Amino acid sequence: MFRLKLVPETTTIKFIAFRKASFLLSTLFAVGSLLLFAVAGLNYGIDFRGGTMVEIGTQGPADLTRIRAIASALELGDVQVQSFGQPEDVLIRVEQQSGGEKAQQAVVATLKAALDQEYGSPINYRRVEVVGPKISGELVEAGTLAVVLAVIAMLVYIWFRFEWQFSVGAVVALLHDVVLTIGIFSLLQLEFNLSIIAAILTIVGYSMNDTVVVYDRVRENLRKYKKMPLQDLLNLSVNETLARTAMTSLTTLLALLALYIFGGEVIRGFTFAMIWGVVVGTYSSIFIAAPLLLVLGVKRDWSGLQPAGAGGKKAG
Repeated sequence: MFRLKLVPETTTIKFIAFRKASFLLSTLFAVGSLLLFAVAGLNYGIDFRGGTMVEIGTQGPADLTRIRAIASALELGDVQVQSFGQPEDVLIRVEQQSGGEKAQQAVVATLKAALDQEYGSPINYRRVEVVGPKISGELVEAGTLAVVLAVIAMLVYIWFRFEWQFSVGAVVALLHDVVLTIGIFSLLQLEFNLSIIAAILTIVGYSMNDTVVVYDRVRENLRKYKKMPLQDLLNLSVNETLARTAMTSLTTLLALLALYIFGGEVIRGFTFAMIWGVVVGTYSSIFIAAPLLLVLGVKRDWSGLQPAGAGGKKAG
């Protein structure tokens, strides 16, 4: 039977030889992402800024342009109108108003009155949600805490499963992926909401899975090839897992691209974050996590530290 192969089963690419260039490139991108975040910040959605969200259903396909014009004419500040699900499903988001809970309820009443009067056909109001500033602040804290705890949990997991060198390498790769994801959202000013936090947590798990596959092969080869230079052993390990990594990443990207193109506006931010995360996660597993083992040194046959770049003799 025909077997699809993205890469040959046996490759001899010298990945570790590119470590200086990859470290420099990743450092520049990470610093740039942090600077963008400090200067431009993130385009927080209503989940984090607070505001009002109204879900409506129209008779027949919704006229988004008309609905957007009606809502914008009310001068309520930032108003976002988008379709999701079926053509008649519409989601309207209005930014936080000053004046507390009463002001948010007044926004809902004003919006309903304007739509009922100006749209021209009956509208079904399916859901109204009001997110206050206190709740939005708590969501920011909870989202940040979730990402931090996930990274710490991965650190502990890898430390117990492997050794501290593997743990440090995996966490550096994870932080690299998270920082670059925040950077791209700050650069493009895409809406950053709770679904993006969910995407970042998924990216953490995906990237860790890729890294563990490479590290498992490194550990096996450390026991198998006791006299092979560490740099050659790391190259061998990455090449042996390359076919699996490429196939997994491609199939995941195909599914995510379909969701991004056909899934609608509501999940577009989430799928974009996932696509970006798969790309940078695959890159970091190969060009960050693996080369860091050479820099940190790993135990050869679990007895004594293997100096960076040294041969296969046991330390001590």
